[in-house]
Amino acid sequence: MNSIEQSRNLTQQLTYELGCAIVQGRYGEGTGFPTEAELSAQFNISRSVTREAVKMLTAKGLISSRPRKGICVQPAHQWNMFDSDVLRWTLSTEPSLQLLKEFTQLRFAIEPEAVALACQFATDQQIAAIGRALERMAKAERGEDDPLDSDIAFHTSILEASNNRFFLQFCDFIQAALRISIACTNQLKSIRTASESDHRAIYEHIARRDVEGGREATRVLLCEVMDLIMDSLESAKSAETLRAALV
Repeated sequence: MNSIEQSRNLTQQLTYELGCAIVQGRYGEGTGFPTEAELSAQFNISRSVTREAVKMLTAKGLISSRPRKGICVQPAHQWNMFDSDVLRWTLSTEPSLQLLKEFTQLRFAIEPEAVALACQFATDQQIAAIGRALERMAKAERGEDDPLDSDIAFHTSILEASNNRFFLQFCDFIQAALRISIACTNQLKSIRTASESDHRAIYEHIARRDVEGGREATRVLLCEVMDLIMDSLESAKSAETLRAALV
C-alpha cells in the first residue's frame, strides 16, 4: 500500500471513529472539540490526516470549525441525514423508534412514486431485475439467501427502475437506512424475513404497468411498517408513564 492509500485509509478510519463518537454523544453539542493538534497526538497520526478528517466531518454537518472559535459539535438537526455515513452511524448507535418513524415517513413520500414511475418507464430488463430480487427474497424464506440483502435489493432495484435521476440519488441513502430499519422492524415482528408475498404484489403491478395498483400496494406495505413502529412507540410511552408513576 502506497503512502497516499495509507493516508486515505487513516483519514476514513479517523472520520468513522470521530463520527461515531459524536452521534453517541461523547462530545456535547456546542462544546469544545479536540483541536487538530490534539487529535494528532491522541491518535498518533499526522496533522494532514486529522485535517482531512475534520473537513469530512464538517461537510457532513457534524462539526463546525471557525477561526478563534475552534471546532464545535453541531446540533443534531444540522447533521446531514442524507449522508449515508451519518445515517448509518446514527441508526447503528441507537436505532430509535422516532428516527425509524421519520425515515418511514420519507419512504411514504418516495417509494410509491418510484413504483409508479417504474410502472411507466422501467425497461423489460429493469423489471426482470426486480423479479430476480423478489426470487432472492423467496430463497431467503427457505434459508437459501440473505434476507436483509435480498429485501434491500428489491427496494433499490425499484428506485433504479424509476429512471428518475433524482430518485436514483436516494439509492445509497435508502440502502443504509433499510439495513437498520428492516432488521429492527423484523425484530419487532419477531420474524427473520420480510413477507415475499407482500413484495410480490408490488412486483406484479409493475410487471403489468399498473400505476395506481403499484402505488397502493406500496402504501399498504409501508402502512404495515408504520403501524408496527407506532404501536411500539405507544408501548414504550406507556411503559415510561408506568415507571414514572411507580417512582
